[in-house]
Amino acid sequence: MSVIDDPELERMLTGLHARSDEQVAAMKNYDAARPKDVPPPTEVEVKAFRSDKLVALDRNKAEFCYLLCRANNARRIVEAGTSYGVSTLYLAAAVRDNVRATGGTGVVIGTEYEPEKACAARAHFEQAGLSRFIDLREGDLRETLKQIDGPVDFMLVDIWISMARTALQLVTPHLRSGAIVVCDNTDRYRSDYADYFVFLKANGFRTMTLPFDGGLELSVRCQA
Repeated sequence: MSVIDDPELERMLTGLHARSDEQVAAMKNYDAARPKDVPPPTEVEVKAFRSDKLVALDRNKAEFCYLLCRANNARRIVEAGTSYGVSTLYLAAAVRDNVRATGGTGVVIGTEYEPEKACAARAHFEQAGLSRFIDLREGDLRETLKQIDGPVDFMLVDIWISMARTALQLVTPHLRSGAIVVCDNTDRYRSDYADYFVFLKANGFRTMTLPFDGGLELSVRCQA
């Protein structure tokens, strides 16, 4: 049983997750087929290989984010790393459902660097009927996240690890006290996230790594 009470959106998400799972399997095969005496691919090579891959946030993680956004009545959400917009659909559905329940307005601010992915994401948003709840900004997040009007209730960080701290650093001044930040794969790539954890500790966050596949970091902004 899905946490989203929307049969049409659920069918769409099921198809997108199926595509993502197939491509994740293809990427694992790509890694496994690499000779052991060949150095691991560089970040540039990995980005090139993944450029046309629909790699979505795991379904259970996305549903968890939906529930967190419903629990704190999130109205302004930031997503760093929209890609093809699968996780964005969960976040926008949460905003839509919060608005339906208690009125007002809300928006998911997404950011995506690659134009092809941004174009595909917009098509998914339109198909799901959620475009009016999404502000997708195309380009380098160091520019696209400079302007955020109003307090942020929730942030999803699902982007290249090297950009995770930068994204959080840009958004932190806008996070309200009690805002939630979720970051993917923090257990699998613990050492790579070292500077991200340093920033959390230095800026009033309380954090814990949840036992999802690869680890999912749940952090709460606790200001004095």
